Amino acid sequence: MSTRTLREIMTTDCSTVTLKDNVYEAAVKMKQEDTGFIPVVEGRKLIGVLTDRDLVIRGYAEKREGSAAIKQVMSDRVVSVPPETTVDEAAKIMAKEQIRRLPVVANGDLVGIVSIGDLAVRDKFEDEAGEALSQISEQDKLTVH
Repeated sequence: MSTRTLREIMTTDCSTVTLKDNVYEAAVKMKQEDTGFIPVVEGRKLIGVLTDRDLVIRGYAEKREGSAAIKQVMSDRVVSVPPETTVDEAAKIMAKEQIRRLPVVANGDLVGIVSIGDLAVRDKFEDEAGEALSQISEQDKLTVH
């Protein structure tokens, strides 16, 4: 079992958007940062996340304009963990929730993000966590982009 924590491997310089931003501004930021995932914050407090899929499903597919509010398209059900979470625990949570990115929060404030790639590169998976994460990746290969 790995005892490495997310504090050791998380990305701390992540882009964020606020409720004052609109859908177009978030999409531009995703393009600039080459990411499909941006946390939504109020100050430093994590209040939601926005994915490229959110923009398509809740934005474009519902004929929302670029000026639509982030609140209309963001996911406010967020799975997050504290920085003391071990790499193995994070892997299990990501596998169970079928998510590729996990916000790291301390006292309600966003302090970083860990991606499935961060876990794969920096640690060897053990038992069911590694197996489940590889299944998430396999499902992505089956999805037509």
